[in-house]
Amino acid sequence: MNSALWVSKTGLAAQDMRMTTISNNLANVSTAGFKRDRVVFEDLFYQVQRQPGAQADELNQVPSGIQVGTGVRINGTQKIFTEGNYETSANPLDIAITGQGFFQIENPDGEILYSRNGQFQPNAESLMVNANGLPLLQNIAIPENAMSVTIGRDGIVTAVVEGEQVELGQILTVNFVNPAGLEALGGNLFRATAASGEAIEGIPGEDALGALQQGAIEGSNVSVVDEMVSMIAVQRAYEMNAKVVSAADEMLRFINQSL
Repeated sequence: MNSALWVSKTGLAAQDMRMTTISNNLANVSTAGFKRDRVVFEDLFYQVQRQPGAQADELNQVPSGIQVGTGVRINGTQKIFTEGNYETSANPLDIAITGQGFFQIENPDGEILYSRNGQFQPNAESLMVNANGLPLLQNIAIPENAMSVTIGRDGIVTAVVEGEQVELGQILTVNFVNPAGLEALGGNLFRATAASGEAIEGIPGEDALGALQQGAIEGSNVSVVDEMVSMIAVQRAYEMNAKVVSAADEMLRFINQSL
């Protein structure tokens, strides 16, 4: 098969994967705490027909060789953990992290997961839980007769109960050496991996951890304009690779008809 067909095929597959990533970013433009994905490309191995620096004769070396590339592939997708836009909320249990850090969410099997989505609400047992009913690791319970709830920038949760201020607990956040190495699980949740490193727990606002902001929601960090520009670039790259397929097909047809 003509090598140009195979090379352009890898280009089409790579651009198709990039378009899928862009569509996922745009689909989550309104998802609280969502972090956009970026596709990382790499070129495939090269067929070396003449080694650079090979001896041309006893005295001279060739300045460049013959190296024929075999295409491109997706090397990985990377989460970009820049902050999203913040929106004011009327819910006192909505919390945004202004800076680095993740909330710790406890799975039913006891596994600790991590999230940037701070949209919490009380469940039937008065525990602060996310939209899927999973509680914060600190198991903070809001009394039914609480008049008001205050969440400090350092994560201390207090409530006014029967005219007295009562401390309910403290929300701790964590950070990672390499947040891009976290495994995305969906549901605004991440799992630690060997690439991300161990979770480093601390008090919000200290040791490079972002402070908490009550009554605010961190939105998605997806820029619609940037994604639309990327989409146009992908479309043009896909078209060019498709034209290479068409041109290689025309060359093969010419040979078949001429010989």
